[in-house]
Amino acid sequence: TRNAYWAAVSWATPVSTFHSLAEPGDLLGATETGKAWVCPTVRQTLLQIANDPTLDHEYLPVLGFPEFTRAATELALGRESRAVIENRAGGIHTVGGTGAVRIGAEFLWRWYNTSSPTPIAVYIAFPQWGNLRCIFQDVGFTEIQPYHYWDTVRLAVAVEGFLEVLEVWSWLELCQVPLVLNPSLFMKRLFPFFDVPAQGLASGDLDRDAWALRHFVAQGFELFCAQSFSKTFGLYDERVGNLIVVARDNETLVRIRSQLQKQVMGTWATPASLGARVIATVLNNPALLNKWKQSLRMLAEKIMLIREKLKEKLRILGTPGCWDHLTAQSGTRSFTGLLSSQVAFLEKHKHIYLLGNGQVSVCSINSHNLDYVAQSINEAVSSTEGRAQGLSWAEME
Repeated sequence: TRNAYWAAVSWATPVSTFHSLAEPGDLLGATETGKAWVCPTVRQTLLQIANDPTLDHEYLPVLGFPEFTRAATELALGRESRAVIENRAGGIHTVGGTGAVRIGAEFLWRWYNTSSPTPIAVYIAFPQWGNLRCIFQDVGFTEIQPYHYWDTVRLAVAVEGFLEVLEVWSWLELCQVPLVLNPSLFMKRLFPFFDVPAQGLASGDLDRDAWALRHFVAQGFELFCAQSFSKTFGLYDERVGNLIVVARDNETLVRIRSQLQKQVMGTWATPASLGARVIATVLNNPALLNKWKQSLRMLAEKIMLIREKLKEKLRILGTPGCWDHLTAQSGTRSFTGLLSSQVAFLEKHKHIYLLGNGQVSVCSINSHNLDYVAQSINEAVSSTEGRAQGLSWAEME
């Protein structure tokens, strides 16, 4: 008989792929038809590239398309950033934001982890920590903990508790949470790793959305930052990402990039070029850049309008509770404040799928389903079944 090579392979935990409403990370379905948004500037640029007779399909360098990584890094850090001016910040062209996190995590495991006699602790924002946790576990980290930045009682950012926890951390994986730094943090072995998946879609202002990252750089931190351009350019299938490295000096940056180059060679060897060419063309052309910024502002305004409409619908329905937290937040995702039992009610009776913590992808709500979503939330909050055995997401951890 033939050997059963894979008899010991077990079933992996199914990956959630809800498409009916609200899985965070879904396409930016900002059109009324529910289709993924396509940036008008991208269409224009694609036609321009297609008609350029000088372009070919040669491989890109291992570290990617230089015009893209340079422009993307300046977009995040700002052209006037000291790290940019001093040439101690640079980018690595990656396969999406996930690829940026992956090679960054691998580098930290090989080089940062070896500098401590005890296992390095990694702290990742909860609840957006599922995929990131898998990446850090896969590269070898074992001490991985969530940190909470949302107060489920006050339905607001838990600033005080977050800062208290920060004081005892020795290593940090930080995801999009701005905070005021205490100089004593420099005495701790703190290494921030930012995840920036949608710069410009929180406030409509690229610079404002990058404040937290730029504040850390201005405070003198060395750090990594994973950028994704899927949502902001509508280039989901092109998987364009950038790993930004901010080092203490240029010599350190060059050494780090040399090691990352070896990692990339053993991973994807060289990234795809089309999406990066589109983004580089837009970011380096003042006219196209201005059009793209206008598109981002319109999207951000539309997302906020959806929040306003949902809150007003719930007010008209007389839904129990205060829903001001819906509009106090910003960006493509929102904490609804729903309990786990209420989320289960929506899934079972209304076929509306949210994360167990009640987080919703705001972009999945449009004029066609707004009334249904609001009515369903009202029923979930008002029903006996929805109120029974409710757990906050902090209790579900």
